[in-house]
Amino acid sequence: MYGNDFGEPLNAAETSDYTDVVQEYFDGLIGADKRIEPRDAMPEGYRKTLIRQIAQHAHSEIIGMQPEANWISRAPSLRRKAILMAKVQDEAGHGLYLYSAAETLGVDREELLDKLHNGQQKYSSIFNYPTLTWADAGAIGWLVDGAAIMNQVPLCRCSYGPYARAMIRVCKEESFHQRQGFEILWTLSNGTEAQKAMAQDAANRWWWPSLMMFGPPDTGEAAAPGGHTEQNMAWGIKRFSNDDLRQKFVDMTVPQAQKLGLTLPDPDLAWNEERGHWDFGPIDWDEFWRVLKGDGPCNEQRITHRRTAHEDGAWVREAANAYAAKAAAKQEVA
Repeated sequence: MYGNDFGEPLNAAETSDYTDVVQEYFDGLIGADKRIEPRDAMPEGYRKTLIRQIAQHAHSEIIGMQPEANWISRAPSLRRKAILMAKVQDEAGHGLYLYSAAETLGVDREELLDKLHNGQQKYSSIFNYPTLTWADAGAIGWLVDGAAIMNQVPLCRCSYGPYARAMIRVCKEESFHQRQGFEILWTLSNGTEAQKAMAQDAANRWWWPSLMMFGPPDTGEAAAPGGHTEQNMAWGIKRFSNDDLRQKFVDMTVPQAQKLGLTLPDPDLAWNEERGHWDFGPIDWDEFWRVLKGDGPCNEQRITHRRTAHEDGAWVREAANAYAAKAAAKQEVA
């Protein structure tokens, strides 16, 4: 039981009719930077926005297992295999936390998975790129998980309680993933010339997609029309704009690349003394939208694999449900 959450279990779809009085109460919680709990009545737009965001986040964790799982059997040592297996396992857990958080909003997990499988809901476009070499496992940890942490740490203060609490553990585990990726690239960057070249090639391929992870521009003249940032920040779901988070990520990552001895693939990358930030070049947003809409290198492969895994696991879900029903029936008799 947390914050305002008292009484019998209830989810957000079962709350009372929404009135001006309830709106005032909701606004008061948001204004005081308190948490909205499943029991609290909330605007339908707030609930739908959370379902969309949490579902996309959960889908990304589950789909994101695929690129790295590709290297479990080919990791260069038993230690690397064990670490990578643990990481992929973590991602599965993150997906489960997030689906559980979404269910408190009155949506069924099966419904969310159906929408993923039929293309009605998206996952992060970054996972539609292939992992071509072992160095890609390092680049994903360093860059992709680094970008994820930058995005997700503010979510620990999200206005919706179940989401915020789930993110605390997710972020702790992601920090280990980021360190693991950095350590892989550190080892390669201090290895043979071929290993250094492999690390550089991975950085070249993952840098720009990592910057796209923060989403399209949402501030200034370049802001994409129809974005959600302003409303999400007013609701306390989002704490920073896409552009602010992207800049923070660049500022954090450039010194790390210098430490690794890697050159980031951006000729416009330069320290701006006046701004106190790193300037970086234009992002190819045409590529971002193209991949997001299904025309990336691995879109079809990723979703086909996900559908197949879901179908092959049907017997496990059926067995678990049968066991639960049997146990419940025994308890009723007793």
